[in-house]
Amino acid sequence: MTATSLAHPVLADLAGRLPALRLLTEPSDLEHYGRDWTRRWMPAPLAVALPASVEEVQAIVCWANEHRIYVVPSGGRTGLSGGAVAANGELVLSLERMNRVLGFDAVDRTLTVQAGISLQAVHDAARAHGLIYPVDFAARGSCSIGGNIATNAGGIRVIRYGNTREWIAGLTVVAGNGERLDLNRGLIKNSSGYDLRQLMIGSEGTLGVVVEATLKLTEPPPASQVMLLALPDMAALMQVFALFRVKLNLQAFEFFTDVALKHVLAHGAQRAIDGEHSYYVVTEFDADEDAALAVFEHGAEQGWISDGVIAQSEAQAAALWRLREGITESLAPHRPYKNDISLRISALPVFLQEIQALLGREYPQAEVVWFGHIGDGNLHINVLKPEGLSDADFIAQCEHVTKLLADTLQRHGGSISAEHGIGLVKKAYLGSTRSEAEIALMRGVKQVFDPKGLLNPGKVF
Repeated sequence: MTATSLAHPVLADLAGRLPALRLLTEPSDLEHYGRDWTRRWMPAPLAVALPASVEEVQAIVCWANEHRIYVVPSGGRTGLSGGAVAANGELVLSLERMNRVLGFDAVDRTLTVQAGISLQAVHDAARAHGLIYPVDFAARGSCSIGGNIATNAGGIRVIRYGNTREWIAGLTVVAGNGERLDLNRGLIKNSSGYDLRQLMIGSEGTLGVVVEATLKLTEPPPASQVMLLALPDMAALMQVFALFRVKLNLQAFEFFTDVALKHVLAHGAQRAIDGEHSYYVVTEFDADEDAALAVFEHGAEQGWISDGVIAQSEAQAAALWRLREGITESLAPHRPYKNDISLRISALPVFLQEIQALLGREYPQAEVVWFGHIGDGNLHINVLKPEGLSDADFIAQCEHVTKLLADTLQRHGGSISAEHGIGLVKKAYLGSTRSEAEIALMRGVKQVFDPKGLLNPGKVF
């Protein structure tokens, strides 16, 4: 904390109340902690607080209420919707120091952790007890459990295990008035009124600050096979998914386009299938190699599969997965405009035809990169800015197309946000997914948990 910031009476009061609190005010720290992966807003927080306990979080929130200071809860800041952005003098409340495993219960098969722990650390802790926490995605090394909970994160194995909310047995939350809430307490069955734990999951830090979580663990799956498939067109993608879902016990079914492959190969991944193909799938399943090959051959005979390879080692499986998981990182230097959408799987074929035509018409000069979780109806659309187009004009064009996309999603009963939340980016399109009555109720819930409206202001609504 700088001498100048110590002279700020509000921050001086916070430092006086919590002498052990780490409080950052250097410009480089404000920039680092004040933004997420969107990189669209200039970070400008008041300061960054890094508490080490639930009690410190409570004290910070109570201080914020007294001084009417807005608070932005912060995890790994890997979000893509502006949900962790602090651009208007807010206090960033980073949970990164609260990153410990608090306990393991072998009977209940639960792991209790602080919210700032990384997903990778949770995986490692579960594995040390012979179990797994099955939620998984490429940002596992940098995202935090608190952030995963705040957005109900999904990832690459939703088709087998579901989203984050299926794996939360209990939560400790500091509400917007500073009150500590212990929600569900790890119970399997609990029909005693409203399940406020589930209300907190996906609330994007607008109702309370998740400080601790009790996570459900499960048995590791049986040995699995990983296969990379090359497909001729989008129609074949849905045919192959239907075939593999019936014949094999799928853990994951992830697709990407030839354009996505081009970028991930340029970023250092290794090509696994020769030739040019329009679509690719990385799929993981429980089945022996003979059964998998029989299904593959059937798909090839139908003309749905052009080529493929099955991993013969863990290293080769990891290399195949890198072709899918490395896409986001490979696109980051291009600062893509991202859409994260979802539909019922049954609605995908007709929707995909419509949206391909829409994107081709509206982005005649931009490169559009598709990939996503076809097995749970979640598609990621990344638009790369053409050279010579200003940032402002590019964003304006993309927002115009996103409005058209939201209208199309509404007609097909889809959602403008599958797993990254609404944040700042998607506020204008919330009405395409939620009715006016629902939004009014959501505002009412916000008022109850955060009476002064201090938590993550401007997000969602």
